[in-house]
Amino acid sequence: MTAFPTLAECRRRDDLDPLRALRALFDLPAGVTYLDGNSLGALPRAAPARLAAAVTAEWGQGLIRSWNSAGWFDLPQRVGDKIGRLVGAGAGEVVAVDGTSINLYKVLHAALDIAAADAPAQRRVVSERSNFPTDLYIAEGLCRARGLTLQLVDADELPGALDDGVAVLLLTHVNYRTGAMHDMAALTRAAHARGTLVIWDLAHSAGAVPVDLRGADADFAVGCGYKYLNGGPGAPAFVWVHPRHADRFWQPLSGWWGHAAPFAFMPDYRPAAGIARYQCGTQPILSLTALDVGVDTVLAADALGGMAALRRKSLALTDLFIAGVRARLAGHGFEIVTPEPHAQRGSQVSIARAEGAYAIVQALIARGVIGDFRAGVPADGARPAVPDILRFGFTPLYLGHADVWHAVDALAQVMTTGEWRDARFAQRQEVT
Repeated sequence: MTAFPTLAECRRRDDLDPLRALRALFDLPAGVTYLDGNSLGALPRAAPARLAAAVTAEWGQGLIRSWNSAGWFDLPQRVGDKIGRLVGAGAGEVVAVDGTSINLYKVLHAALDIAAADAPAQRRVVSERSNFPTDLYIAEGLCRARGLTLQLVDADELPGALDDGVAVLLLTHVNYRTGAMHDMAALTRAAHARGTLVIWDLAHSAGAVPVDLRGADADFAVGCGYKYLNGGPGAPAFVWVHPRHADRFWQPLSGWWGHAAPFAFMPDYRPAAGIARYQCGTQPILSLTALDVGVDTVLAADALGGMAALRRKSLALTDLFIAGVRARLAGHGFEIVTPEPHAQRGSQVSIARAEGAYAIVQALIARGVIGDFRAGVPADGARPAVPDILRFGFTPLYLGHADVWHAVDALAQVMTTGEWRDARFAQRQEVT
C-alpha cells in the first residue's frame, strides 16, 4: 500500500510541480478545494474581460459588422481547430458547435446511413450499459425510428458483442460514473475487423487525458466544452468526423450554417465540404468566445509538456487520493470503483458507499470541498444493484497535491465526526 504523505510533503511536491504556474490562469474562490471540474470547469481568469469585450466592443460597437470584423462567423472552426490539437485531429476536422447530444444525433445518423449503404445486414447499435444516459437516449430514439436494435452490454462483454451484425459501436471513452477508460485503439480495431463503425464520446476525455483520434483510426467523435475545456456552463460542444466519411452523407440537421454557400440563400440545400456541414443554425457567439478562452487554458500547457505533462500530474493526483482514501478512510465503508491501472483510468476517482453517499458529498461541500454525487441503480433481478457514487475530478491545470490532502482530510473528518448524518445534508437538491 502506498503511504499517504504529510501536508508538508504535499506542499513540497507542489513547489516542484512544473505546471504549478497554470493555476494562476483561473479565478478560484478562497477556501474552496474544487474537485468537480469533470462536471464544470473552473472560471478562466481571462474570461470575464474577454466576454466583456465581446459584449461592449464587438456587439455594442461593431454590431452586425462583427460577423466579419471580429471573425464571429469563423469562430466555430477556429475553436474547433484548437480542440483538434487536444484530441489528435487534423486541421479543419473539428468544429465547435451545438451540444453533445445534438452532435451525437448528427454523427450517429450519418454513421447509420453509411452502414445502411455499405453493410445493410448490420442492424444493431452496441453501447455500454453504463454509458452516459443522453448517449443511450439518442441511440434509442434513432434505433426506434429506423427499426434497429440497441444492444447494451457491460464493459467486459464488449469484445464478445462485436459480431458481423453490429453497424455502430457507440462508447464514451472515460466512463462518467467510474472514471474507467477504454482502450480506444484496441476497441476501434476490433470493431473495424467486423465492419463496424465507431463513435467516441470524449466528454470526460478532451483536455483531461491524451486522445489520438487519427492514430486510433476512429470514425466519429463528439465531446463537451464545459468540463475539462473550461468553457463555462452550457458551453458549446464539438464534433469530429474522419475525412473518409465527412463528405459521404448529409448530416440530418441540414441548417443554413452547414450549407456550401449560406449567404447565397438558395432554396435547396447543398452541404458544405467536410466538417463544416456538421453545423446547423446560427451559433452562440458569446458562449463560443468563453469556450475559446477555456481551450486556451489547456493549450497553455503546451510550453510545459502539453497533454503528456497534464496526464502525468493527473495520475499523480488520483494516485494520491486513492492512497489517502485507503490510509484514512479504512473502516468507513468506502469502495474505490475507479480502476487503479493507469491505462484504465481517466482523471477522476469515484468511491462507492452503500449508505449516505449524497449526504457525505453535501457535508464535504459545506467544508469547502466540492465533489459530486451520482445515484446508483437498483437491482433488476438479473443484475445486482449499482451503488451510489461520490465522484471527484482532478483537473491538473489548477489542482495540486495539497488540495488532494485537504480533500482527504475533510472526508476523514466528515466521517469520524458523523456530521454527514445531520438531516440538512440529506435534503436533495435538483442538481446533484
